[in-house]
Amino acid sequence: MDILISALDILARWDVAAALLVGSVGGVVIGAIPGVGAAVAIAILLPATFSLDPIVGLTVLLGIYGSSMFGGAVPAILINTPGTAVNALTTYEGTPMTRRGEAHRALALAYSASFCGGVFSVVCLMLFAPGLAKIAPLFGSREIFLAALLGIILVVLAHRGKVLAAGMLAGFGIWLNTIGLEPIQYTQRYTFGQSWLSGGIDLIVAVLGLFALSQAFVLLIQRDKTSHAEPITGGLLSGFKELARHKRVAGASSAIGVLMGVIPGVGEFTSQFLSYTYAQKTSKTPEQFGNGSPEGLIASEAANNAVPAAAMIPLLSLGIPGEALTAMMLSVFYVHNVIPGPSLFQNQLDFVVALYLALLILNCMVIIFLIFSTNILLKVIETPTRFIGIIVLTLGFVGVYSLRNSAIDCAIAAAFGVLGLILKRLDLPIVPIILGMVLGNIMEAKLRTSMMRVKSPLDFIDRPVSFILFLIILIVICSHFRALWKSRNRRSENA
Repeated sequence: MDILISALDILARWDVAAALLVGSVGGVVIGAIPGVGAAVAIAILLPATFSLDPIVGLTVLLGIYGSSMFGGAVPAILINTPGTAVNALTTYEGTPMTRRGEAHRALALAYSASFCGGVFSVVCLMLFAPGLAKIAPLFGSREIFLAALLGIILVVLAHRGKVLAAGMLAGFGIWLNTIGLEPIQYTQRYTFGQSWLSGGIDLIVAVLGLFALSQAFVLLIQRDKTSHAEPITGGLLSGFKELARHKRVAGASSAIGVLMGVIPGVGEFTSQFLSYTYAQKTSKTPEQFGNGSPEGLIASEAANNAVPAAAMIPLLSLGIPGEALTAMMLSVFYVHNVIPGPSLFQNQLDFVVALYLALLILNCMVIIFLIFSTNILLKVIETPTRFIGIIVLTLGFVGVYSLRNSAIDCAIAAAFGVLGLILKRLDLPIVPIILGMVLGNIMEAKLRTSMMRVKSPLDFIDRPVSFILFLIILIVICSHFRALWKSRNRRSENA
């Protein structure tokens, strides 16, 4: 109870309230703009949050992260264009419902399912927090190194069909992290005598280039598009009544979202497809899926909105981000000398609980905003894509320059933007590069610390947690090769 009161005291400030408002409303608006998404918005806002208190900056970023998926459902349902990539499955059921004149019903269901998934995940994690506080002290340098290594492996293997490319890009990210002055003996690595490389490649510069500038380039070079959607009439609270009739699907999908969110490298896409598949397999009317099934819409929206709060678990408890957005948030912690990991749960549990309470409040604010402002969002959907591209490009360069007032940083960001554009054109993942830079830094630091106590490779796994993590790594790798072997055998049998 004392922790809860302390957490509420952290939130009872005008600047936190303003951050909640900006994060919730801003995230919905950004999510409703096709082609932008939470990653671009967070990348642009990241430099501005460094001057704010940790709770204020993180609240803004968490608000955009969680609420963008609410907004992304609007264009997905009304114009068959997902506002964010994770709303892709929403088009399968939402668009057919709109075509048969049920746009109001589809939006009401999407909002209520999203709210259910978001609140369910926050409540679960608030219940799990005391347990995490007890487990966290078991993680030393060796355990965190192995956890970071597991995170890299899971992120790479999550890109099915592109595992080799994802592995190479993750390795490229790890290499980028080594550029500059080495942190122990201050020797130069990969600077090639260039003084501007001595400080290394700044993570935020890379993030802004790969996400914001590359997306701006994509929007500027493609044909200008302007969408139009018909206004919605009637209240949107009716979705909660219909959600109650499908509570099994809503509960199971939310639980799947929580479980998938905790695992690094998995995230919204996997949770969506698993929950959607579960809903279809267990439905009494599976033939409706793909033709406007309310169960499919609920499964998609509940699962993806349950992920953001769950994705904060490995970040807060171990200091290990599971995907690009939490990797960006990690930099906010570091700037303010708030180090995620075991000590955070031991010493600042009220701060952790305050973050989860902020997520809970954000979900409530978002649903209230959407109920009264959906038709206003339709104007946002109609914004020309090239105009959006110009705005993103301008804000991206402003954000990069504001970091260190450096034109060189702008040039590096532009180079990363071109790299991101090339990777998008080749349909290759960008996320492994960012996670390689973040997790590579953690792995190097923890490996150097642990090597002072390690005499042989077996000493790395001579403690229970490190041994369990080592076994999980082996199981994950062996399972992947087993799946490859089975796939190869099936292809040879069909040939």
